[in-house]
Amino acid sequence: MTSLIQVVMPEFGAKGPGFALSDSEVDDMFASYTQARSAYFVVVHGARIVGGGGVAPLAGGEADTCELRKMYFLPELRGLGFGQALMDLCLAAARQHGFKWCYLETLANMTQARALYAKNCFKPLTAPRGGTGHFGCNSWYLKEL
Repeated sequence: MTSLIQVVMPEFGAKGPGFALSDSEVDDMFASYTQARSAYFVVVHGARIVGGGGVAPLAGGEADTCELRKMYFLPELRGLGFGQALMDLCLAAARQHGFKWCYLETLANMTQARALYAKNCFKPLTAPRGGTGHFGCNSWYLKEL
């Protein structure tokens, strides 16, 4: 997943501090998502990881709020329905972990992702929540589970 994130994020200008690519968890996704109330799913084609996404408690947020995190796909998979399938898995995991809200941060220029969030009833926010450290993000959403 690390190499996929390193390819996708710069495509949208999301490199350097303030973006998910700088998170320490990117170098050890397994350890990060084996924590309590966390789940991460990968999409594999052949022997290659082509997408992924997960949920975990929102850092610095309320106990009933998770964050949809590190949901990325290689360009050739976008628009083929994999995002919706992965979204369904992530939201089901969030509900199973007892969360009542799902928060996410993204960039305004990630138009396909934002369309997926709108389709899944995520509502735009005017400011970030929690303490993710992603000060480079400029679009925030919340969904009641």
